[in-house]
Amino acid sequence: MTTTATAPSVEALAPHFSGDLIGRDHPAYDDARQVWNGEIQRHPLLVARARGAADVAAAIRFAREHDLPASVRGGGHAVAGHAVVDDGIVIDLSAMTGTRVDPVARTIRAGGGALQADVDREAQAFGLAATGGFVSHTGIAGLTLGGGIGHLMRKQGLSIDALRACDVVTADGEHVVASADQNSDLFWGLRGGGGNFGVVTSFEFDLQPLGPSILAGLIAWPAAQAPAVLAFLRDFIADAPDELGLMANLRLAPPLPVFPTEVHGTPIVGLIVTWAGDIEAGEEHLKPLRALGTPLVDAITTKPYVAHQKMLDAAVPHGRHYYWKSHRLGPLTDDVIAIICEHLATISSPLSSVPIFSFGGAMSRVPEDATAFPHRTAAHDINIVGSWLPEQSGEADRHRAWVRGFFDDLAPHSRGVYVNFTSDDGASRLAQAYSASQLDRLRRLKAAYDPTNFFRHNANITPA
Repeated sequence: MTTTATAPSVEALAPHFSGDLIGRDHPAYDDARQVWNGEIQRHPLLVARARGAADVAAAIRFAREHDLPASVRGGGHAVAGHAVVDDGIVIDLSAMTGTRVDPVARTIRAGGGALQADVDREAQAFGLAATGGFVSHTGIAGLTLGGGIGHLMRKQGLSIDALRACDVVTADGEHVVASADQNSDLFWGLRGGGGNFGVVTSFEFDLQPLGPSILAGLIAWPAAQAPAVLAFLRDFIADAPDELGLMANLRLAPPLPVFPTEVHGTPIVGLIVTWAGDIEAGEEHLKPLRALGTPLVDAITTKPYVAHQKMLDAAVPHGRHYYWKSHRLGPLTDDVIAIICEHLATISSPLSSVPIFSFGGAMSRVPEDATAFPHRTAAHDINIVGSWLPEQSGEADRHRAWVRGFFDDLAPHSRGVYVNFTSDDGASRLAQAYSASQLDRLRRLKAAYDPTNFFRHNANITPA
């Protein structure tokens, strides 16, 4: 245990805590309070870096005894910065990254601080995988508790569809197991309800065979071809086999060797392909896509799945400033495509992007009331991501205005929002992340497991 914090209340936690206690005078404090979004700069009283569930329970009891606000950090990837709280305690799981694969049962158990890269690396050692996020430095905890969309969702379902069990520390500091057989009501709420009901210290997932090499990669066109590309995406994905994952991404072409020099800094539209099946069959199925228009680049190839999972990491590094807003959409109508193309033409930063995620397949066949993840029959999520460098903070208002204008123009076409893509949205917007019956059930569950709303630094569900 390492601590240089001197406040008597902090010292009171030390005998009950085996991990690191990082107070404001600790040399690691400024690093410990940082999260993925550099825009978030908060100053907790204490970062309690837990080594296990006992530490988590001790930190919860300490916060309650001293009436301190508390936040929970897994990967720290939420754009709103839920993981860190001013003048309170951060229950930090980032040291709890252990994983264990059972290759016979095809399961993996991972700690609450594990990143997607940790899970991918271990599972792929046995030729197995489960749906993860689109960026490998995303924490599995926040990703999963919100639902868990990813490259494999059309083939394998959402992260929550593979979830078998959770170890949870509740708001009163008690340890429980949540699964289909134990505390099944809590298990239902953890699959989509976010971090509202406790701290999940470990997750157990089913795994399915995949790879280790898959057919995947980027194909991109100039913005002038974006209407045709997005219309093709709409029609192609509607009848596509489960093996095909497709994600559109609109942005300015980055100055990378894969793009011709003359298009650097100009608007482009790309499709990121993930074929989770027989490679030869995938090559055949992708022929219409690769024959579309005049691509600037076609980098679809056979490559390791773990490399594909890291493909977007460099585009969204820790420390940049981010602001985003999101909608869930039906099929991309011509009107929606026109709005998207109009705002691509006015994109305000070379670091901003507009990913469009495609649903369907296995994830859409799970009954909506089986979990707390709604709108499974929607066609897409669109996330309007504004991004800029820390030294460009004077331009932040301009970048946020671009995001908000884009968001507002798409609002008439919205079918709700993915809870993991909420940011500064108010309670009315959060309500659109669930169906009415799901929200009612979640609020009653919140009242049962956290009646005082101790876990409130999140996409918060208030107790009934």
